[in-house]
Amino acid sequence: MRDPYDVLGVRRDAPAEDIKRAYRKLAKSLHPDLNPGKPEIERRFKEVSAAYDLLSDAQKRAKFDRGEIDAQGNPRPEHAYREAWARRGRGRAQGGPDFGDAFAQGGFGGFGGGPGGGFDPGAIFEEILGRRRGRARAQGEDVSYALTVDFAEAALGAKRRVTLAGGQTLDVTIPPGTEQGQTLRLKGKGEPGPNGGSSGDALIQIAVAPHPLFRRDGFDIHLDAPVTLQEALLGASIEVPTIDGRVAVKLPKGANTGTRLRLKGRGVPHGRGGARGDQYVTLKAMLPDPPDAALDRFVEDWAKNRRDNPRQGPGWKK
Repeated sequence: MRDPYDVLGVRRDAPAEDIKRAYRKLAKSLHPDLNPGKPEIERRFKEVSAAYDLLSDAQKRAKFDRGEIDAQGNPRPEHAYREAWARRGRGRAQGGPDFGDAFAQGGFGGFGGGPGGGFDPGAIFEEILGRRRGRARAQGEDVSYALTVDFAEAALGAKRRVTLAGGQTLDVTIPPGTEQGQTLRLKGKGEPGPNGGSSGDALIQIAVAPHPLFRRDGFDIHLDAPVTLQEALLGASIEVPTIDGRVAVKLPKGANTGTRLRLKGRGVPHGRGGARGDQYVTLKAMLPDPPDAALDRFVEDWAKNRRDNPRQGPGWKK
């Protein structure tokens, strides 16, 4: 992926709020739901989402700025090499074998103390090699990756492919009901262990790209649906989107803004094959745009003998 700052079009010293603002603007114009059948737009949307996932995390952003991880959130090989040497140095400081110290203190097991001092090279090297063999059998390092998925992919489950640091690819199964920030652990898909040791794990941190219409609350999905004045007043049948596709919804007569309709079982699955939450559709009655002069005249005549006042609830009365 390109430099995430270039992808979002922000300066490297841009504050978090500017990064968030730039992402929202791009995500709104590039979302696949608004650009069906345009693979290049979908690719740009995923690139923008991945860039925001990295730069919106203060820790990841700092690591990227220091050159510790690449634009995909993967550790850079040269940094991992330096870390390995640093760990090796810390291991020596904590009691690893050191020939220099041994000779300075009079030898291994009495070496230098005259005949019968007890020097046994075979035992010394057996101890050293035994320690090294123990370290060699240690488990390989875990490897972390960041993966951005669409709202529906997280809700319903999907299969995605991740490109590893060395260019290899890894197929990842996104389970149904996956949430923002959830980490998937893939056993044995990390770095191989030294000299035949068991491999580490791959840790896939999931970021869910925001949807222009849906909002998730646990296993339920919420959607605001604008309706015309006549649809709200007289009732109607309208189509609304769900994560499974569009469905018809019947509006009752006299529906006000704020009227909420429930679509049972149209929410997020509780895991693979489990029950599902619901989708709630909240209606928003919309006046004509541009205004309709005939409607204005009708309402003026109709309102002459009306004394309606909807502001009668608690807090509205004097």
